Amino acid sequence: MKTSDFWYNLPEELIAQHPAEPRDSSRMLVYDRKTKSIEHKHFFDIVDYLRKGDVLVVNNTKVLPVRIYGAKEHTGGKIEFLLLKRLDLTHWEVILKPGRIAKPGAVFCFGDKLKARVESIGEDGSRVVEFLYDGNFEAILDELGEMPLPPYIKEKLQDKSRYNTVYSKINGSAAAPTAGLHFTESLLDKIKAMGVEVTEVLLHVGLGTFRPVKADDVSQHHMHSEYYEVSPAAADVINKAKSESRRVICVGTTAVRTLESAADRAGHVTAQKGYTDIFIYPPYEFKIADGLITNFHLPESTLIMLVAALCSREEILRIYDIAVEERYRFFSFGDCCLFL
Repeated sequence: MKTSDFWYNLPEELIAQHPAEPRDSSRMLVYDRKTKSIEHKHFFDIVDYLRKGDVLVVNNTKVLPVRIYGAKEHTGGKIEFLLLKRLDLTHWEVILKPGRIAKPGAVFCFGDKLKARVESIGEDGSRVVEFLYDGNFEAILDELGEMPLPPYIKEKLQDKSRYNTVYSKINGSAAAPTAGLHFTESLLDKIKAMGVEVTEVLLHVGLGTFRPVKADDVSQHHMHSEYYEVSPAAADVINKAKSESRRVICVGTTAVRTLESAADRAGHVTAQKGYTDIFIYPPYEFKIADGLITNFHLPESTLIMLVAALCSREEILRIYDIAVEERYRFFSFGDCCLFL
């Protein structure tokens, strides 16, 4: 299977530049995998498609405002940092630009509360830096930083909280699990009152999610690695549901990748934590996910390949063509699909 097999034409004006207000007013394309039928709804209509006993699996990762702008000490050369991964209390892996002024030993200032010293350069051009500060690092970031929005979003985000889900808890992502952005607290309360179990897993989303597939042959692509956790409580809820033939519906591709990474061939989820580089593309037999809530993804991306594994490459391209015709909003702040 070729990467070019997952291309579709998308008018630029359909790339959403800001989130829907309120969150659950976004549109939702509903696809029935058995009948191959399509309905056009809004996200608040999701209560009509869930039923008592369903398990909704959400990713509780949280995005910090990790894009910061500063200047080189003494020379004043401008720098942009994007914090990727926390290594310990003061050390982070970052990508930055321009790289030519960020050699080992270089020090950069971000306002008067934060400095960073470059310690080493990775093979991919990333840096390991030590941050120097007094006080609470997260509070300083919240004051100085911007949310690391994808490059296709050109407008500035006015409210930082809109690039996190209402159930985000654990700091660590460089990008939001965007399928969850459609939920409001009141909608979640309504869903729980129906008898739907909402259980949390964790996968810290890396910037690799935006990197294009460069290999012509899909099978030759190497996925980036991301940290995930499945708690004993979450594993118990999911395994009980599967044993009782109740549906497990994943909120986002990150929840799918987490559960599929933690499942054995028999479809039993084990509580675990670690790093996963699972790459899901057609043909693939899902062990856990019976349904999926997900946004519309970039052409030729690993994410559209994952969704195609649910319903076939031909069907996903048909769905996306219909979504373009119906003027759905695409990508991180866009509308969503519900696959059942």
